[in-house]
Amino acid sequence: MKTKTTAGLLVGALLALGSQSATAQDYPAKAITMIVPFAAGGSSDVIARLVGDEMGRVLGQRIIMENMGGAGGATALSRAAKAEPDGYTIVIGNSGTNAASYSIYPDLKYTNADFAPVGLVAKTSPMIALKLDFPAKTLTEFVAYAKANPGKVSLGHAGVGSSNYLICRTFIKAAGVDVALVSYRGAGPALNDLMGGQIDGVCDAATSLSGAVQGEKVKALVVATPDRLASLPAVPTSAEAGLPAFQAQGWNAIFVPKKTPDAIVAKLNAALKTALASQNLQGRFRDLSSVVPSQEEITPAFVAQLVPAEIEKYRVLLQDK
Repeated sequence: MKTKTTAGLLVGALLALGSQSATAQDYPAKAITMIVPFAAGGSSDVIARLVGDEMGRVLGQRIIMENMGGAGGATALSRAAKAEPDGYTIVIGNSGTNAASYSIYPDLKYTNADFAPVGLVAKTSPMIALKLDFPAKTLTEFVAYAKANPGKVSLGHAGVGSSNYLICRTFIKAAGVDVALVSYRGAGPALNDLMGGQIDGVCDAATSLSGAVQGEKVKALVVATPDRLASLPAVPTSAEAGLPAFQAQGWNAIFVPKKTPDAIVAKLNAALKTALASQNLQGRFRDLSSVVPSQEEITPAFVAQLVPAEIEKYRVLLQDK
């Protein structure tokens, strides 16, 4: 009896493995949907579209963007977690959606274990930008103004739990200021309101702010990087501006629902690596002040170690939120 049972289990396992192999061999046989957890126009959206176009060429199928704002990305991540684990629904996440959200939203319907990482996509440079007519011209002047007017300066972000929100929180803690944080469904709408003068500033990545800064539609106050950005050489680093404690590193990564076959994850990872090696994409990343990760970082294993560390980091940062 035991022999028959064991044999049956073995046959079942082999059939399942064969089915997975056949599925992976044919993959992708149709367009892939990449969920972007924010409205169009923000850094996650810009990066997703650039990488998605290149990955689509490699895979021979279109990658269609689905922008889904709300709850700092939690709405989109919930949809991604429940998607069929067949490789046709992928999601681009960041330190907010895949790390900080667990400390901010205690009733999330998913956990980190509901996702399988594909690889790191980009590293981004956090920045604070102000409307053109804001009275402060330097970081020192801004901090002095904010301290003299507690609660009256407004900074927009892409929603509570987003990476932009984390930039705001990190900046506020480092500067010791009391400012009003204004939540949007994405960085794009926040930037539009900044250019229109409805808010005083935004916390965002240089990826989505570079064009507005270069076009003199907003003024960059500071960038939280060790070195100045080649695309925005006039913007001082936080250390140069007198606030060395304001240091941050943004990132984006691609995830799929758990139980997605390993062979499909491997195909997506290979396509991601090829896409990020493209000279065209690397040039666009440089223009947007985004950094292409190393080959070691463009792996499921690297992201699998990164995310738990980020979850703990933001648990500490947000425990007094």
